[in-house]
Amino acid sequence: MLFNLIMLAVPVVFLMASAILAVKAFERGKNKKKTVLTQIFSFAAVFAFCMICPMVASAATGDAAAAASSGMADGLAYIGAALATGLSCIGGGIAVGNAAPAAIGATSEDPKAFGKAIIFVVLGEGIAIYGMLVSILLIFAR
Repeated sequence: MLFNLIMLAVPVVFLMASAILAVKAFERGKNKKKTVLTQIFSFAAVFAFCMICPMVASAATGDAAAAASSGMADGLAYIGAALATGLSCIGGGIAVGNAAPAAIGATSEDPKAFGKAIIFVVLGEGIAIYGMLVSILLIFAR
């Protein structure tokens, strides 16, 4: 039991430590691109660790036999749900980041354009909501 908790805590501690070190490196004047690549590499390392060590994935349930039988399907469903939510939120953020300033500029020039401008901002948010709905379907439709 204690070993399972330790194996479950290792990825969390590693990701927190890498985030703290990246922030400190950026504050010391390191290159922004290099710190982002370091974060991506550390995420890939933790992902590989979690995929290679099945004890980490089954530590939350505590039942290694049951987790081994349906662990792969459950794990892939959770990865799919995380990818659906994460990528749609990134896309929604990019869309809102581009549409909101344009909507503010259009509204400042013509206040009657607010209704039309806000629709484009809401459409960008809709992408993130659709991704969340897909992830909910992936998790609960098993």
